[in-house]
Amino acid sequence: MRIVVGSDHAGFPLKAAVVDHIKSRGHEVTDVGSHDDTPVDFPEIAKAVTGSVTDGSAERGLLVCGTGVGASIAANKVRGIRAAVGHDVHSAHQCVEHDDVNVLCIGAQIVGPWLAFDLIDAYLGAEFSTDEDFRRRVAMLHDMDNER
Repeated sequence: MRIVVGSDHAGFPLKAAVVDHIKSRGHEVTDVGSHDDTPVDFPEIAKAVTGSVTDGSAERGLLVCGTGVGASIAANKVRGIRAAVGHDVHSAHQCVEHDDVNVLCIGAQIVGPWLAFDLIDAYLGAEFSTDEDFRRRVAMLHDMDNER
């Protein structure tokens, strides 16, 4: 799978380990920054990650910031993006299975590398359900995108 990864300065210390972990699982990774711990505005990184997802160059995205919350808010401003904060394994896979989430946001100040790896494995291993209820609800989300 092609994965795009981005972080702000708060997420930067965790991002290298995250990128290495994703690659170790056989995925192709594009790192859109940040590339050091110099303060950066998280919406810019979110735009880079979501742009890769919406243009099809990445199948899923991962954002790492301090809490995951700001990144999730920014990513969800982009049409076609369904981003979620995932700090527990159940949410990390269920957000894909039920809501077809295409950007997972994690907080480096909330989770450490060990849990981040479990979250990422759950997220990347999940597939969107074929259940008609979930499909209908995600179609409704698409409709809401088009109302903007």
